[in-house]
Amino acid sequence: MMRVKTAALLVMSATALNAQAGECGKVTIADMNWNSATVIANIDRFILEHGYGCDAELIPGDTMPTGTSMIEKGQPDVAPEFWSNSLKDALDKGVADKRLRFAGKSLVDGGEEGFWVPASLVKEYPEIATIEGVKKHAKLFEHPEDPDKSGFYTCPAGWNCQISAGNLFNALELDKSGFSIVDPGSSAGLSGAIAKANERGEAWLGYYWAPTAVLGKYEMVKVDFGSGVDEAEFVNCTTQAECADPKPTMYPPSPVHTITTEEFATRAPAAYDYFTKRGFTNADMNQLLAWMEDNQADGEEAMFHFLEDYQRVWQAWVSPEVASKIKQAL
Repeated sequence: MMRVKTAALLVMSATALNAQAGECGKVTIADMNWNSATVIANIDRFILEHGYGCDAELIPGDTMPTGTSMIEKGQPDVAPEFWSNSLKDALDKGVADKRLRFAGKSLVDGGEEGFWVPASLVKEYPEIATIEGVKKHAKLFEHPEDPDKSGFYTCPAGWNCQISAGNLFNALELDKSGFSIVDPGSSAGLSGAIAKANERGEAWLGYYWAPTAVLGKYEMVKVDFGSGVDEAEFVNCTTQAECADPKPTMYPPSPVHTITTEEFATRAPAAYDYFTKRGFTNADMNQLLAWMEDNQADGEEAMFHFLEDYQRVWQAWVSPEVASKIKQAL
């Protein structure tokens, strides 16, 4: 009798799993070509497959082509990390036309930009956490090529952030305190300058953004301009090359969403609900990216590291039953 009951339970369990997989079905997930996005995509694939019984698959993606394809063709089903301002009007229309949904924020703090200084410097000179303190101690920030100037590291040439950083340099009148702009030459040059300053205990001032591996490795403080955020100024002037009279404003957070197709959200409500709860703080993502860099890890290796070492984070996104399935799969 016990064998019959056991066999019946196994059949029931298999039937339940098949029903769940049938409900979720095949799910395509965009694997974007930068580290934070590929980590999130791998995490989503594993959780959907083992927690929700989906037939989940990663496919190559990038911001513009992925967003356009989701709107026009309904594929892929999920874009895990979408910097939505880059395609805002088209995405909003996709939602209005019942083609897309904004499931939730993949980066709960939003993408973060600003002018940064080493935390060790702020511990020694607390006022350097403000732009007025930076100006007061301008002589600490040595220019790498001109000993008579103080150095401000800008965004690499050709990047959009070079415009905003340059306009804010002018708005804050840093030149009047002896600062001159330093072009780092590349993203690697910029991150390398931050690393060098921190490892040598030197002063450093420049533009940077999060989440990034560098801010996971080194404690940096975002300088307060004392201006608050003026979004109209930022959109209409700070980010515009022809801005003639820029005013100080802090960088507003960049919204970073998880976007799904309406068809997926309707077909697999339990899996969709996971995306409404799943989100990373910049602090956690900075640490994860730093681990990837230190270990030369790919997205899948970082996914296993996250699921094993950050259980306090991801268990809050799923039910106890789903969490148990994921742990068993690990």
